[in-house]
Amino acid sequence: MKINCIIVDDEALARRGLEEYTRNIDFLDVKGVCKNAVQANMLIKSEQVDLIFLDIEMPLISGMDFLKSLNNPPKVIFTTAYSEYALESFAFDVVDYLVKPISF
Repeated sequence: MKINCIIVDDEALARRGLEEYTRNIDFLDVKGVCKNAVQANMLIKSEQVDLIFLDIEMPLISGMDFLKSLNNPPKVIFTTAYSEYALESFAFDVVDYLVKPISF
């Protein structure tokens, strides 16, 4: 069974790295890569998404605010450069919390 996922990060290098990693995991199917929460929201409405790799600090809408706005959110793995959000993030029942730089 494939897990449909999307990557949401405002940094192009981080998006490319996560996309490369996820495409090398046979049970993950990358449905899209977004540079902000607005794009991600549109993609979630058009695709079945089981998992989001979600940055926290992004312009317009933060990853946490985006997650709060979803009625029935998919599973989330936060991907961020900031370790100080770790404790707060688990109040969202996230799967994992990865601190950048992320290695395979």
